[in-house]
Amino acid sequence: MKSRYTIIIQWSDEDQCYVASLPEWGEFCHTYGETYSEALTHAQEVLELLIESAVKHNESLPEPNVFGTSLQIA
Repeated sequence: MKSRYTIIIQWSDEDQCYVASLPEWGEFCHTYGETYSEALTHAQEVLELLIESAVKHNESLPEPNVFGTSLQIA
């Protein structure tokens, strides 16, 4: 599934893994991976599940942040 949602991947010294954040979905929407690639794969899987769930429950999807616009986290 193609989407234009943001995935931010950062190393966490505390957790000793890569943490992937999905900011449009809330400040606590994170997943992780032992490698950058694994964190990205997990984030894409979570994103797909979030979209499918929202559509299934007739919930509105958050507006994707695009390059050049400010990031607003609710």
